[in-house]
Amino acid sequence: MNNKPAILGNAPIFSSRIPIVRPALPAFADLAADAEELLTTGMVTKGRNLLTFEAAVGEHLGVRHAIAVSSCTTGLMLTYKCLGLTGEVIIPSFTFMATASALVWAGLKPVFADVDFHTTNLDPAAAEAAITPDTSAIVAVHNFGSPADLEALQSLAERKGLKLICDAAHGFGAQYKGRPVGAQCDAHVFSLSPTKLVIAGEGGIVATNDDELAGRVRIGREYGNSGRYDSAFPGINARMAEFNALMGAHSLRKLESAARRRNEIASLYREALGALPGSGFQQTREGDRSSYKDFSITVDAEAFGLTRDELARALESENIDTRAYYDPPVHRQAAYAEFAPKCERLHNTDLLAAGSLSLPIWSNMDDEIALRVCEGVGRIHEFAPEVTRALYPHVADSAV
Repeated sequence: MNNKPAILGNAPIFSSRIPIVRPALPAFADLAADAEELLTTGMVTKGRNLLTFEAAVGEHLGVRHAIAVSSCTTGLMLTYKCLGLTGEVIIPSFTFMATASALVWAGLKPVFADVDFHTTNLDPAAAEAAITPDTSAIVAVHNFGSPADLEALQSLAERKGLKLICDAAHGFGAQYKGRPVGAQCDAHVFSLSPTKLVIAGEGGIVATNDDELAGRVRIGREYGNSGRYDSAFPGINARMAEFNALMGAHSLRKLESAARRRNEIASLYREALGALPGSGFQQTREGDRSSYKDFSITVDAEAFGLTRDELARALESENIDTRAYYDPPVHRQAAYAEFAPKCERLHNTDLLAAGSLSLPIWSNMDDEIALRVCEGVGRIHEFAPEVTRALYPHVADSAV
């Protein structure tokens, strides 16, 4: 029984659940004085913490404007609206649903283009093939924190007269050609939710060097009210609360150490799992750095001996939490099926949706946890045929 996986009756590698993510939050003592001030003054929104946080983010990203909003989704909604986009917008389908939902809320039509299988990011050639006379923009995603091919996409956008926006929900901690993602393109929109490297509880950042866009987003997050109680355009309530800004500022100070630590954990995963047949890794281009908001592998069922879902079920028996991002991809979700390509398949998107599995990673993870996760994957692979029989006992029984 020594090396058999838990699904075959052995003790689990972990005695308690190992979560997919564990947020790195500040100690209460670090926030206490500032939190007490905002409660005693009653300045719980639109105060100094917001201004301080926005200034710090802008300096880190190297942009003129970093506008804090209530979520990445509202940031995308405002960015799409305030750029004056019309008609069709090209996006990947191998992404979180908010990339598309914000477009539809803004009255735009998402047009899905395939991703590069190795980077899992929008394929510039596929994006170009999807352009029509009705296209007004391209939305790239830094998937799992690995930067998209911004040079190729920016060149394409400029040649075609299109806007280029980046859904940078996973972007804090990522670097493109040695610089933080954020200053490139027309705008980057970041998430600050608890699964990210910079955490504000909930929240987002719209980063841009476009003065006009920044001004409109600032008004847009205030219902479109410029301060004269006369809406310049239909906006929304997308303000970030003071406490969220306070949390975000503290978290931002630890961003670089968080990104470095996640890259160390990713290196451990790659080294330990790289020899297993059928396991693949997302590629980040030379000169770029992934934030490793997620660490995802691809599982080739024929070579590995188990499908992605079968591996996930076996890892669950080891008390290891995993996620299958993004299955189904957006174009196969009920709300967006009407926008799915009619003639061609999104081949790489479908392959990744069926084979990608995210393993636990967080900003203060111990090496031992990552190595034991790898041990769990390894012993499941070693006993793959027996694991299959354990997963489908009725099939084995009927074959007797």
